Amino acid sequence: MTDVIVVGAGHAGMEAAAACARMGLATKIVTLRKEEIGQMSCNPAIGGLAKGQLAREVDALGGLMGRITDEAGIQFRMLNTRKGPAVHSPRAQADRKLYKAVARRILESTPNLEIVEDEAVEILIEHPASSIRHRTSSIHLTGLRCKRAGDMPARAVILTTGTFLQGLMHFGLETKVGGRMGSPAAYPLSDNLRKLGVDLGRLKTGTPPRLDGRTVDFSAFEVQQGDEPPPRFSFWAGIEPKNRAVCHLGYTNEKTHEIIRASLDRSPLYTGRIKSRGPRYCPSIEDKVVKFSHHPRHYVFLEPEGLDTAELYVNGIATSLPADCQTAFVRTIRGLEKSEITKFGYSVEYDYVPPHEIRSTLECRKIPGLYVAGQINGTSGYEEAAALGLAAGINAAAKILGLPPFVLSRDQAYIGVLIDDLATKSTDEPYRMFTSRAEYRLLLRQDNAHLRLRKIAETYGLLPAEILDRFKEEEEKRDEILNSLRRTRLPVTEEMKRVCEFRNTAPPAGSPTAEELLRRPFVRYEDLLAINAPLARLPSSVMAQVEIEVKYEGYIRRQREAVDRAVRQEAHLIPETLDYAAVPSLTLEAREKLKKHLPRTLGQAARLSGVSPADIQNLLIYLTAGFPLSRE
Repeated sequence: MTDVIVVGAGHAGMEAAAACARMGLATKIVTLRKEEIGQMSCNPAIGGLAKGQLAREVDALGGLMGRITDEAGIQFRMLNTRKGPAVHSPRAQADRKLYKAVARRILESTPNLEIVEDEAVEILIEHPASSIRHRTSSIHLTGLRCKRAGDMPARAVILTTGTFLQGLMHFGLETKVGGRMGSPAAYPLSDNLRKLGVDLGRLKTGTPPRLDGRTVDFSAFEVQQGDEPPPRFSFWAGIEPKNRAVCHLGYTNEKTHEIIRASLDRSPLYTGRIKSRGPRYCPSIEDKVVKFSHHPRHYVFLEPEGLDTAELYVNGIATSLPADCQTAFVRTIRGLEKSEITKFGYSVEYDYVPPHEIRSTLECRKIPGLYVAGQINGTSGYEEAAALGLAAGINAAAKILGLPPFVLSRDQAYIGVLIDDLATKSTDEPYRMFTSRAEYRLLLRQDNAHLRLRKIAETYGLLPAEILDRFKEEEEKRDEILNSLRRTRLPVTEEMKRVCEFRNTAPPAGSPTAEELLRRPFVRYEDLLAINAPLARLPSSVMAQVEIEVKYEGYIRRQREAVDRAVRQEAHLIPETLDYAAVPSLTLEAREKLKKHLPRTLGQAARLSGVSPADIQNLLIYLTAGFPLSRE
């Protein structure tokens, strides 16, 4: 019997299936076509602001995304380097075809994992005899029914269906059934979920046109080079990334905006054909022109689709306008006057499972054993999908193996922030991760994800033992150096004075500790070695962490104190069987929100909109005093 069946082989599905297989479970992944494993349906890029942190955390927990990106990437950059380390984020442009090839190769070579080409049509369940006898609504998942293979027994099923649940594509005023260009939609499965009592919502996303790079005048654009050395995504795989391509930056103009405004009567967004909400922070060019009319121009990024193709992804102008309108407005952009569109942009509407239907483990409340991950959760982006897929896979495996649930807190990982936000906030538009969503972002940096999550990866058997040992050694070396910096006093020598002059800082009056000198804004760890400080030479990754820990020590200490206060509130668990109608003095809105979302902890309840501090205080008193459980 199969332990876990994963439906869908996109970024969420790959991570879910690989995690279950790594944890020793017999796993199947069902996909319509093996050729679409790891498909980058939109921009062929990984990472970016906050998304890079998610990708690093996925890698630190043994996931695939970092390894694939390092091998398939063609341009690597670290974003936000002019700001503090809390918001530094890696980003890579990838070769679309190579990314799929590497993803498929890794999955096909993963022990315990079988890839099945088929279409999932129904979740199989049964009502246990006890539930029938006691007239309860309890159900038990037994497997998955596929179109060709028929019934496939399983102990858990993970849905990672992306935009395919009743997907409907919009090209101007024309519509076509499909989850993405060239792929069918999944209608039977969506109908099946509704039949089982799962509430479904509707969201929208979009994609821009692609261009033939041979028809572009690149001299009209600003060249964007990769960083040297290229920043790696994987902490442990040992693949050295290479910059092999460049991107280009340009702008729309008033003529572009005039054509778009004149075409709104043919836009499915502005004629009411599309009724679903799209991602606010990644709007279509129609929305940009209408809602930000005071801006004379908008960014246009030309990003290569791969090394063996001239096709370009035009980031910044997602649209569902008709083809003739797209051609007209694209050719008003400087450098694109003679460009040829190889694929036109479009929008797609699809079904998703709202947050109140799932637990913090991503298991469906109404169907134990069924998990959902990725865009089906109401998120957007490959990185969010990968993080959710990984979490769902670990949780499905953990439940089968009798391990504790895999639930990260907001101070442990961006993955924890992502899932907590989905569990406590109503989603009426695709969720996108930002560094501003993480209140402890200085602790959750991209450079320390492997050290933050090392023990968790070890608990669930997600990384090879030799990699865990290496991470442990790195952590010990960092802490040893930090202690040494505090103890080591440095005489003010001529070498120190020269270093201080070079770093534009005054020489210290007395003999400072190495930590005090390093805390100065422009002084680097390498400078301490240059003045013959008795310190060890460190790998660049460890050196960067040491510098951050020293220079931001006060801010980091305050964030850890804030975490300690929050942990006390999170420690109050709320039983799922709590009858909120029996809690005195709760407002009506609070009762409705608490009953709908069923928060795990008091802290999670406090983050629900509509639940006031007074409601939390009343709930705390009730929990502390003891309470009668509901009979449901």
